[in-house]
Amino acid sequence: MNLMKKKSPKNEHRFTFDDPLLTIKMGENLLDWIPNGSQDIIILCIGTDRSTGDSLGPITGMFLKEREMKELTVFGTISNPVHAVNLEDELLHIKQQFSNPYIIAVDACLGKTKSIGSIIAGRGPLKPGAALNKALPDVGDVHISGVVNVAGFMEYYILQNTRLDTVMRMAGSIANVLSYMDKQLHLIRKKVTNLSQKPI
Repeated sequence: MNLMKKKSPKNEHRFTFDDPLLTIKMGENLLDWIPNGSQDIIILCIGTDRSTGDSLGPITGMFLKEREMKELTVFGTISNPVHAVNLEDELLHIKQQFSNPYIIAVDACLGKTKSIGSIIAGRGPLKPGAALNKALPDVGDVHISGVVNVAGFMEYYILQNTRLDTVMRMAGSIANVLSYMDKQLHLIRKKVTNLSQKPI
């Protein structure tokens, strides 16, 4: 769980989770930020299944694991969540398993009432645990934050009383975006491979 913070327009894009064009618009934005080449791309879904509001990441990860991902590797699901207790160990595991991984971090966040339901894609890391004053490492080359409820006071109570319907629908939207991105990356990389294999 992180807190929203202001960023420059170039480094951040905001969407509503029920926008019918969300998948393409946000998917294309994320693709623009992905570096060229064969770098491993990791989707790190942060959160816990013990708090409704903070389960956005693990539910997103669960939805992605149910699909055939060809280019993206997913960490963090309902059955195997990545949270405050094991985040540093998971980051170490990722760095040991992958050479120079490009990490897209997914997490829930709190914000203004009018922002509930917003999905924010931004360049740079997010600060997991910030909403609950937990000192955790910054995570991600790119981040995706879903505003699940209101910030300001009694954050732990607010998270426990966030509607599961809101979280599930937002997680589904984020999973659709990342699945679209995976398919587009696979097509791009397949095309590059085919071109490189053509005789001169």
